[in-house]
Amino acid sequence: MVTAPPAVTPSVAPPAAAPPAAAGGGTTFGTLPAFVGMGLQSAQDAAQKAGFYLLTSHDALGRSRSQIIDRNWKVCTQTPAPGRRDAGTQIDMGAVKLEEQCPAQDQGAGGPTKAGAAMPDFKGKAVSVVYDALDKATSISPKDATAQNRIIIVQSNWQVCTQDPAPGTALSGQPVTVRAVKFGESCP
Repeated sequence: MVTAPPAVTPSVAPPAAAPPAAAGGGTTFGTLPAFVGMGLQSAQDAAQKAGFYLLTSHDALGRSRSQIIDRNWKVCTQTPAPGRRDAGTQIDMGAVKLEEQCPAQDQGAGGPTKAGAAMPDFKGKAVSVVYDALDKATSISPKDATAQNRIIIVQSNWQVCTQDPAPGTALSGQPVTVRAVKFGESCP
């Protein structure tokens, strides 16, 4: 988990690892390390050791999963790139679970996209993305697309096969139904 920077009182000198202040200003600069390939928790620890505390992470597969246990995730992307940076810069890391492959392109950067006036195309996306994209007042019914009638509990583990209303349909408060299968399964 991300921890807050240590409190520094006027009678205590700043930690030795703190980057030097810029000449003539109060801005502190440091060298942002490369985090891609590291475990998420190790990357966060390295960022803090280098003096960067504004840390965020997201699901690089675009499935809207939270990185609850950071040690179970690895870093695929980082923004900004490594190099000399203002220590007040926000660092965002795109991550996947340890057993997953990093995508060729980060699919979760920038957070969930909110639907406009028309129904987006959710095919192939996680059911959790449907909930993130649609207005909070929208009634959503996720259903198993197979004949097994399984209950969809962990929405980020299921991918949308079909949806009603269809993509492009005007959104006017109507209920939404998605039929889905678990990631790794084929849509019927």
